[in-house]
Amino acid sequence: MKFFHLSDLHIGLKLMNHDLSKDQEYILGKVVEAAKERRPDALIIAGDIYDKSIPSAEAVALFDKFITDLAQALPQMEIMLISGNHDSAQRVNVFRSLLGSLHLHMIGLPPMRPDEYIEKVTLSDHYGPVNFYLLPFVKPSMVKAITGTDENGNNLTYDASLHSLLEREDLDKSARNVLVSHQFYLSTGKEAADIPRADSEIVTVGNIDSVKGDILELFDYAALGHIHQPMQLNGKESFRYCGTPLACSVSEAGQTKGIIEVELGAKGTVATEVIPLAPLHEVRKIKGKLAEVLSAPSEDYVSITLTDENDLDVFDMQDRLSAAFPNLLETRRSACLTADYTAALSPQAKLSPFELCKTFLSELEPDDEEMLTDIINDVQTAAKEARP
Repeated sequence: MKFFHLSDLHIGLKLMNHDLSKDQEYILGKVVEAAKERRPDALIIAGDIYDKSIPSAEAVALFDKFITDLAQALPQMEIMLISGNHDSAQRVNVFRSLLGSLHLHMIGLPPMRPDEYIEKVTLSDHYGPVNFYLLPFVKPSMVKAITGTDENGNNLTYDASLHSLLEREDLDKSARNVLVSHQFYLSTGKEAADIPRADSEIVTVGNIDSVKGDILELFDYAALGHIHQPMQLNGKESFRYCGTPLACSVSEAGQTKGIIEVELGAKGTVATEVIPLAPLHEVRKIKGKLAEVLSAPSEDYVSITLTDENDLDVFDMQDRLSAAFPNLLETRRSACLTADYTAALSPQAKLSPFELCKTFLSELEPDDEEMLTDIINDVQTAAKEARP
């Protein structure tokens, strides 16, 4: 059984107000070309199809073209996708039952009632069945009718909720089982701070959405989405974040992007290969003196840091940089960045939003702290989605 593992397409994303639609159309075309050449049995998208929960008409049209091109290229290939935290679960879930009969499984909502279970798609090869468990992005409040609450009537943590959901599934341990999920999983024994995060990701206060990766050991392969940098969990190539197919922020500059091709042999045999995806334009960081920088023009998306020690009394500097780099993202000065202003900052200026709110409130009960955390996370998510 061979399948492609993708995630975090973020169709409709703007990179510092630069429209990436042409770049995204190009990279999705490369995915279609790879599918034509490699002919996988299935293609998985592990969440964050769109960058916003209400995508633009242009973003929807681009996704429609991508899925149509895949279906026309490989009519018998199963396409399985789930909603991520950037997506509207209800919109992804539309026509769920109907589309499943057409080799397209769009799962937007997790099980939310005691009689519901994680959507399972079963394919077969000469080694027997392969069960794909399609679990969209989950918040504890969405599944509390299944998982219950704690002794105080509060929602369970993300970690407890995900463990409860996955452990209640009646997995056939003799068969090969694949989890498709969009959550913040941690390698066993690791802390959230150990995971590098991209600027384009939504990071919750206190990393309350983290889930211990020991639960992944139930599966033969975990096709994960949410983290934008490709990485393995638990030291295994069978538990993978594939990362974004295209850099979504300057913090992802220099990362190798690609499709993970997974091949399942007999039970316990998993082989993976990364199929590189070369973008239409790279995202790069450039550092040097103005004259040096201007000597190497490029159409890539670039963040430029100028290292000239003297003041640059050049009235048309920005125009010259923009002419040499039509996709210029930002210009910085290293001399300005070396100054240390921390001593002048008030103690409050160094606090996180959560800590800052607490300084203005009296001592909070645990329930109030949980409510404050939820409010700040919702505001940060809404603010990120509202950015152009």
